[in-house]
Amino acid sequence: MSNTAIPLEIRRVIFEKFNDTNTRFTNDEILEILKGNGLDGSITIDDVEPFFNQLRDDGLIRQIAQNFTTNWYKLFDVVEKIKCNSCNKEVYLGKLEPRVCPNSECKATL
Repeated sequence: MSNTAIPLEIRRVIFEKFNDTNTRFTNDEILEILKGNGLDGSITIDDVEPFFNQLRDDGLIRQIAQNFTTNWYKLFDVVEKIKCNSCNKEVYLGKLEPRVCPNSECKATL
């Protein structure tokens, strides 16, 4: 899994496991799921922190608590799966997010 794919995979995990505005989840939980799905085991929570910060800045998640490196989050709104016709990938966007492909290699309007 490349660094460009990690944000897309985080979005997929949120869609599949935590797609409820009342459910809270942590960056640690998502990292462990990603490692179970083939992410390099040497990647640490500090390595993925910028990706979570970007999701927060994009308006997908909001941070509700923190304990050292563990951050708890909730969704602003449910996540939808959308097929990007430009890059031909399934992408996951919150209903309140701009309709732009989150794939860093695409960024097409959806």
